Amino acid sequence: MSIYTRLIRPLLFQLQPETAHRVALRALSAAGHVPLGMRGLAACLDWADARLETEVLGLRFHNPLGLAAGYDKDGVAIRELAALGFGHVEVGTVSPLVQPGNAAPRVFRLPQEEAVINRMGFPNLGGDAMLPCLVRARQRPLRTVLGVSIGKGRATPLEAAAQDYCHLVRLLGRHASYLAVNVSSPNTANLRRLQAREMLGALLREIMPCRDAHCPGVPVLVKIAPDLTYAEIDDVLAAVETSRVDGIVATNTGLGRSGPSCGHPLAAEYGGLSGIPLRQRSTEVIRYIYRQTGGAVPIIGVGGVDSAESALEKLQAGASLVQVYTGLIYQGPALVRVINQGLVRRMEEMGVRRVAELVGTEGQAAPARRRTPVGSRIPQVTG
Repeated sequence: MSIYTRLIRPLLFQLQPETAHRVALRALSAAGHVPLGMRGLAACLDWADARLETEVLGLRFHNPLGLAAGYDKDGVAIRELAALGFGHVEVGTVSPLVQPGNAAPRVFRLPQEEAVINRMGFPNLGGDAMLPCLVRARQRPLRTVLGVSIGKGRATPLEAAAQDYCHLVRLLGRHASYLAVNVSSPNTANLRRLQAREMLGALLREIMPCRDAHCPGVPVLVKIAPDLTYAEIDDVLAAVETSRVDGIVATNTGLGRSGPSCGHPLAAEYGGLSGIPLRQRSTEVIRYIYRQTGGAVPIIGVGGVDSAESALEKLQAGASLVQVYTGLIYQGPALVRVINQGLVRRMEEMGVRRVAELVGTEGQAAPARRRTPVGSRIPQVTG
């Protein structure tokens, strides 16, 4: 057991989940203001190996492991989080205006399953507050790729949602390495209706020209739910193809309660489930998207990543990059180093020279070395 799991986690778990999160984020942010604090974080936790470097979305990542949106909603600790060794950090989800989110309590731990249920509802300080945080993070070279997750405001009707997303594209897009369009949180009323083929297509037909006008070349991805049927995923892929979106984040938190977690006393709480119980379904969605598109759409895989094996599973299913969040809550910040080192060990065992060679190799005797060029047209989606 690590120091985190033996000593720090028991103390944090004495606190309410949101309070514990604020304590952890503030402590991390404070470390960045202490002389040599950033170097200390990097020296203890960052770990690099050239075999983990990969190019996705036209961007260079020093490893495939990223931090999922939701951990740093306002972008207050970007450089400090980068120092933990992430290949990319995704901040947000941010809305145009400040909003408090849903009423507390709204986060629940399921420790036996290393899972979390949340119904946060996009609490954040708004785009204007995030902007200076992004500018500060960019004042010095930032080795980590910086993603920004954008969402519509709680009070914005669906028919006006494109205005919110386009406002954030104009405001924040040129300060981001990529943008993730969040249409899949289960905690904002009716938001998931935007994943329907016609609504998503109409939304993206406004967002993509806005991107081209205000931050050309910045990749745009769509984040989808794990609860979609395969027919609904096909609809998403059709909208993605038509609009020429650059990639997909799969998946957000889920409303399903299958598996052991369904018997937990807190499982009846409404909200999105994350952590180990989501691992299998998110991997299934990644596998389906990869096969339906012939690997032409870059995928960021999220859901239940808490080890090198679970990261490898998503890479081999078709994800080019993976993200963690709930795993950090249960395993601590050393998880980043553990996963990256574990991936290199598995690559050595498999005779793989570059992490990109793992992508989509599930079931193959040896990893394929062909990679689909970034920006290739998506093949026609079939039902």
